[in-house]
Amino acid sequence: MPVLLVTGGARGIGAAVCRLAALRGWDLCINYQRDAAAAEAVAQDVVAAGQRALTLQADVSDADEVSDLFAACERGLGQVDALVASAGLTGRISPLAAADPREISTVIDVNVTGTLLCCREAVLRMSTANGGSGGSIVTLSSAASTLGSPGEYVWYAASKGAVDSFTLGLAKEVGPEGIRVNAVAPGMTDTEIHAAGGNPDRPTQIAPTIPLRRVATPEEIAAPVLWLLSAEAAYVNGAILRVAGGR
Repeated sequence: MPVLLVTGGARGIGAAVCRLAALRGWDLCINYQRDAAAAEAVAQDVVAAGQRALTLQADVSDADEVSDLFAACERGLGQVDALVASAGLTGRISPLAAADPREISTVIDVNVTGTLLCCREAVLRMSTANGGSGGSIVTLSSAASTLGSPGEYVWYAASKGAVDSFTLGLAKEVGPEGIRVNAVAPGMTDTEIHAAGGNPDRPTQIAPTIPLRRVATPEEIAAPVLWLLSAEAAYVNGAILRVAGGR
């Protein structure tokens, strides 16, 4: 069975990706930072779907931990065939002037540096230039990258703009080495990220501004992620697929 490594796979969109991937025939390596119990719950669902599951703790912003994460995944499940880099956070909602500089730095470390480090490790292992057999990478951007998120978390929007640029560049860099790189840019999605940012009611408040007049479920974001990983998207490379209800 093909092996998929999902960073931030314990909660939200990452967890939905893991569960849907299991139904599509993937074995799952579920990375998490803190919530081991949530990761194990996702793993149980993967196993119930008939697939193998491995939960691994790692801080994606630490290069050594990322290297160890991929090595442990390969020891436990075999060669990594695909990566979904979904680990991310927003920080507390506020104007930039009121934001904690340390929190801004953490968001950039996880969302940008973490994505780069995980993709770097994936390329080292998947690239045909390095003896690999190719693969697929999907990064998680956000509609915030073009909306800017004024008054909420402009630093988060900036981090996702960096993910967009990185995805486009890496797709061109490693396409000749058998690796497709694409991004999904979700709009407002009903996950716990809003409560973590300090406003659990944010989805309800924003929904009326969305052309479809509702927020997405995590499963509605997971589906295009899995499509990009599939053979149906074999000629899709360097795409940033906006899944934002028209917003």
